[in-house]
Amino acid sequence: MCGIAGSFAFRADAVAPEVLVRVRDAMRVRGPDGEGLWFDASRRVGLAHRRLSILDLSPAGSQPMTRGDLTLVFNGEIYNFRSLRLELEQLGHRFQSNSDTEVLLAMWAQYGPAALARLRGMFAFALWDARARQLVLARDPLGIKPLYWGQEDRGVVHFASQVRALALAPVDTRPEPAGHAGFLLWGSVPEPWTLYRGIHALPAGHWMVMDDAGVGQPRRYADLERALGSPPAEGLATEQALATVSGALEESVGLHLEADVPVGVFLSAGLDSTLLAALAARRGSGLVTTTLGFDRLRGTEGDETALAESVARQLATDHRTHWVGRDDFLAQREHILGAMDQPSIDGINTWFVARAAAGQGLKVALSGLGGDELFASYPSFTDVPRIVSRMGPLARVPGLGRAFRWISAPWLARMQRPKYAGLIEYGADEAGAYLLRRGLYMPWELPSVMDPDMARQGWQRLQVRSQLAQSSRVEGPQRLRLSSLEMGWYMRNQLLRDADWAGMAHSLEIRVPLADWGLVGAVSPLLAAHPSLTKPEIARAAAAELPQALFARRKTGFAVPVHEWLTGARVRGGAGMRHWACQVHRHFMQVSR
Repeated sequence: MCGIAGSFAFRADAVAPEVLVRVRDAMRVRGPDGEGLWFDASRRVGLAHRRLSILDLSPAGSQPMTRGDLTLVFNGEIYNFRSLRLELEQLGHRFQSNSDTEVLLAMWAQYGPAALARLRGMFAFALWDARARQLVLARDPLGIKPLYWGQEDRGVVHFASQVRALALAPVDTRPEPAGHAGFLLWGSVPEPWTLYRGIHALPAGHWMVMDDAGVGQPRRYADLERALGSPPAEGLATEQALATVSGALEESVGLHLEADVPVGVFLSAGLDSTLLAALAARRGSGLVTTTLGFDRLRGTEGDETALAESVARQLATDHRTHWVGRDDFLAQREHILGAMDQPSIDGINTWFVARAAAGQGLKVALSGLGGDELFASYPSFTDVPRIVSRMGPLARVPGLGRAFRWISAPWLARMQRPKYAGLIEYGADEAGAYLLRRGLYMPWELPSVMDPDMARQGWQRLQVRSQLAQSSRVEGPQRLRLSSLEMGWYMRNQLLRDADWAGMAHSLEIRVPLADWGLVGAVSPLLAAHPSLTKPEIARAAAAELPQALFARRKTGFAVPVHEWLTGARVRGGAGMRHWACQVHRHFMQVSR
C-alpha cells in the first residue's frame, strides 16, 4: 500500500519537479517508510512514490521501479504474484527482488494490457513506456484502490492517489456541480466525479493511455455486470455449491494473508468478520484481532464486544477491544475530517478501528467489507423488490408519481419521511427503488440544501437514473442485479473509499477478501444456480467452528452515534446522517476556498 503521483507534459516542454514533490509529500501518511522520485531524460515525465513496506521490505522493493523501457509506480497488492512469477520465470524472465511490483512490470512487458485480466488484487498504477512514449494508468476491477487525474491548460497531466494532494497541482479546482450534488444525494461522491471540475477519478476496472496526442478515453477491461451475470453452474446440488463457495472463500482469505509483516482482522460480532477470522486462524497461530466498542452501546443489543471477544477466545487470537465515546469523537473530529480525501457520511468507525489496529503494531488488517453485497444480506435485498412490487402498478399511471410527490413532499418532510414522497415516481423499477433506499437527500430536495443552479446542473450531469439502470442490467436472479447495484454504488463509492482514507490516515493497509474479483467470478455462477443460498448457510459451511450465538444474533448493522456525539440528542436514522452530511459538506466547501 502506497501513495503514487506523477506528471506528464504531452504538450509542454517539461514537468515541474516542485509540483510533483509537493503532491507526493502531501500523501506522506500513505507511505511513511520511504519515498521515490524519477524523471525521464527529457524531463517530460515524472513519477513519484510514497512507500508503506509490506512485501519485500528491502530497498529492492522500492519505487519507482524500472525494467527495460518500463518504469512503474504502483499502489496496492497483487495477491497472486507468486504464481505469476513462476509462469514468467518459465518464459525466461529473471527477477532482482521478491516484490509484486517487479512481477507487475514483467507481466506488462510480456502481455501488455492483457496482463490486467490476470492480476488478482487491489491496485492502481501508472506505467511509463519509453519505447511507445505512452503513460498508462490502470485501476483494479472493483475500485478498491483510488486513482485521480487532472490536466493543466498548458498541456500537462497530473495524477495522484488522493484528490486533496492532486488539488495542490495547477489543475482546475472550481466546484464541480455533479460532485457536490452527488455527495448530498448519496453521502459520497460517485465516480468519476470529484468536488473539482478539473479532477477526475479513473473508473474502476478501466485503463487509459496518455501520449503526445493528449489524454485518451478510459477503456474498460473488467465488467462487474457481466461478471455477476455469468451463466449458472448447472448440475451442482446445494451441498456441492456450498462446498465450492467455501473453497473459494478459503482461497481468497489465504491470498489476502500474503505479506512480509503481520496481518490482523477487524473483528465484530457479524458473520463476515468472524468468518474471515476463522479462516485466517486456520493458517497459523498469533492472529491479531481488533474490536471496536461504543460507550453508548455498552450492554445493549448493539454492543458487539462480548460476542466478538468470545469468538476471539475460541480462535485463540491475540485480541483487544477498544472503546470509543463522545469525548473521543469530539477530540478527533477535525483530524477525521482532515483525513477524508473526499466527503463521506461514513468511515468514522473505520477510522477508529484502524487507529486501534495500528496501535497494536499492525500495518495490514482484513475487513469483512463486501460480504453483505455479494451474499445479499442488506435490508435493500428485500426492501427494493417490495417497493417495486407495490409501486409498479401505480407508477404506470401517467403523471401520478410527480403529482403525489409535489403534494406530499412538504408534509412528509415535516414528519422526517421525505423519501416517501418519491415512492410512486421512483418505485417503478429496481434502479429508482434503489435510489429511494440508499439516497440521502432526494433529487427534489437538492435545491434546498445547495445552490439551486448547481443542484440542477449536478443532477443533469450525474444521469443517475440511467446509470443505475445500467448497473442493474445483470442476467440472472434478482439478487445478483441488486448485488450489482450495491457493489457498483454503495460499496465502490463509499465503503471502499472510506476504507482507503480511514486506513491510510494511520498508515494501515485494509484488505477486503470478500470484495475480491476472483471470488466474485467463482461465486456468481453458483449464486445464479442457487439464488436462495443465504449468508448464514455459507458461513456455517465454510467455518463450522463458529459458535451458534453468531447465527442467532439479529443483524443490527454498525451504527455510529455521530449525531448524538455532535448534539447530545438521540436522533436516529436518516435525520442524523443528514445533519452530519451538512457538516461534512460545509467543511469541504471551506477547504476548497
